[in-house]
Order: sequence, then structure tokens, then C-alpha cells
Amino acid sequence: MFGKSVKLFTLFGFPVRADISWLLVVLLLSWSLAQGLFPTTHPGLSQAQYWTMGVVATVGLFVSIVLHEFGHSLVARRHGMPMKGITLFIFGGVAEMQDEPPSPRAEFQVAVAGPIVSVIIGALCIGIASSGSLFHWPRAVTGVLGYVGFMNVILVVFNLVPAFPLDGGRVLRSALWQWKKNLRRATRITSNIGMIFGLTLVVLGLLSIVTGNFIGGLWWVLIGLFLRGAAQLSYRQLLVRRALEGEAVRQFMSTEPITVSPTTSLKDVVENYIYRYHHRMFPVTQNGKLVGCISSREVRDIPQQQWDQKAVQELVRPCSEDNTMSPDLDAVKALGRMRRDGNSRFMVVDDGRLVGILSLKDLLKFLSLKMELEEDVPPRLAGLGSQPE
Repeated sequence: MFGKSVKLFTLFGFPVRADISWLLVVLLLSWSLAQGLFPTTHPGLSQAQYWTMGVVATVGLFVSIVLHEFGHSLVARRHGMPMKGITLFIFGGVAEMQDEPPSPRAEFQVAVAGPIVSVIIGALCIGIASSGSLFHWPRAVTGVLGYVGFMNVILVVFNLVPAFPLDGGRVLRSALWQWKKNLRRATRITSNIGMIFGLTLVVLGLLSIVTGNFIGGLWWVLIGLFLRGAAQLSYRQLLVRRALEGEAVRQFMSTEPITVSPTTSLKDVVENYIYRYHHRMFPVTQNGKLVGCISSREVRDIPQQQWDQKAVQELVRPCSEDNTMSPDLDAVKALGRMRRDGNSRFMVVDDGRLVGILSLKDLLKFLSLKMELEEDVPPRLAGLGSQPE
């Protein structure tokens, strides 16, 4: 879902990251508040005060968003759901859950936790701002508090729209899940609502652009496109998990992997292995024992004129959790590791022995066939992404 991100800090065991797009929003929002909103709502202050208000209000808003997502994350962890962390991006923030909730009750509690936090923040900020006005606090202080409080109210109202993957959509999904006893069907219904809501925002944004509100309309279009795509992706990811759950890696792995000897020259690896089999990684074995692996990455770092002078054993990369997995590992977790690490080929090792190779292509082929035969939706796996082997 996200591009390149930067880790900001870790709190309560959850890493908080910022997508590159978030940094742009921080600058734009600070500028728009300092040069647009606050001079209009609080005239008569200096430029330095307006810029200070703009920066502090922007920081306050995103602190509120982080706390909103922490509400989701803490409740999710209480229900045993693994969390990757929290990522701030162009449209706000998201708590990245690695699995679906275990029950409708857990889904409901995780979904409402964030809005409850935002309600508390909004009420506190608005209450303090109102009290500050009565006691004649500086307008810059009450202005920032009032803005942060108001934006938290807006955040709650928007998030409670019953369109997946918004919080309101998750609440609706929990109710449908409890009623129909079918998570896939509940997700399909709420995802369709999410796609319709996203398309509605796009249309309203285009109308706004036509009537002269270009910046505001553009934001609505972008948010609508994001929500529509997120709703589609969420449903496809659920189908993938449902198709793979309960299946072990041994069912999909290739049991006759192409291996390389430690004494093989790099030139031979390139010409007779990489170019012939089109893989980027090959296991290295000796006398039936797995030594490690070699990839095009290691070969690339050696000057080409030295390829016939160096052997694989000089560059072999040892086995680790980064390049191996157990044949009994759940296929859903295996796919998650591929997506997380950006590695599309893993050596399957049992008690130190190489028993096979698992590739992303093998999993996608199985998914395509199973979804074509068993699901009532087109087997489009755009959310998985395709990676070279």
C-alpha cells in the first residue's frame, strides 16, 4: 500500500513510520494553516505567530492520528492479532494488521477503539480551548487547540462512514459477520460499499474542480481513489488468506531444486544457471549438505573480468531466516514473509537438509487456479504484486 517509509520512533512496542508522502503533507498543511486559515479566523496576529500556529497545529493533528491508530493497535494486540506497526501517509495514518480479527467481537472492539480515542482528544481540546477563551488565554493557543479539537471531530465523523476499510465499515462488517457467520461475504458487502463511497467522493471532487475549487476538489478525488483501491485490495487479500490458510509450504514447493556447487565459477553461475533458469538465487550444496545460497546480487558486486577467477564458495551467503523456511510453515505466513522481505524465492529446509524451493510464482499459480474454481469473483490478484524470481 505504501512506498518508501522512514521509521520515526517506537511506542508500546509498535514502530511508527512515515511514508515519504506524509512529509509533503506536513509542509503543505503547515503552509495552508499559516497563510490561509489562521489569518482568516484570527486576524491581527504577526506572521511569526501564524507560522508557529500552523506548525504546532499540524504536529497536533498528526499526534492525534497516531493516538487514534494506537487505539486500534493496542486493542488488536489484546486480541492476539500481530501488528506491523503504524504508518503515516498522505491521507492520515493506518495501523497495519497482519491478519484478520479472530471474531466479530474482536473486529468491533478494534474498529471502535480509534474513534473513541479521537472523541476523547476532540472533547479535551475543544473544552480546554473554550475555557481558555473565558480566561483570556492568547488567541494563538486557543486557536490551535480549537483547530485540533475540530479536526478530531471531523476525523470521527468521516471514519464512521460504513464503508470498508474505514472504521465504520469495519463496525458494519463485524455486525454482518456476526449475523451471516461468513467473514468473506461480510467483507465483500462492506468492500463494495467502500468502492461506491470512494467513487462518490471522486465524482464530488470532479464537480468541485469544475465549479472552481481546484485544490479542495483534487483532495476529494485523491481520497476517493485511495478508498476505492483500499476496499478492493482488502477484499482480495482476504480471498488470498482464505485460499491459503491451513496449507503447508511443502504442498507448493519444488522438490527438485537446481543447486550449485561451491567450486562452480561465477562465470559458470551466470551463463549456465542465472541466464538459463532465470532465477536470481540458487542453493549451494556439497555432498548433499546445504551450505548456503548465492544470488545475482553477490555476483553483480564482482567485476565481470573476475568472474572466471572466483568461485561460488568465496561469495556464498549462509542460511538464515532471511532465505529459508520450514516445510511445515503455513502458506499464509510464507506469503507474508515474501511480501515483507521482498524475497520471492526461499530455500525450504528440514533439519538442515534442503528439501525444496518455494517461489512466489508457485503460490500465485495455485491461488489463480483455486480462486477460479471455488470463488465467485474474478481471480485478480493485483494486491499481491508480482516480483521477479
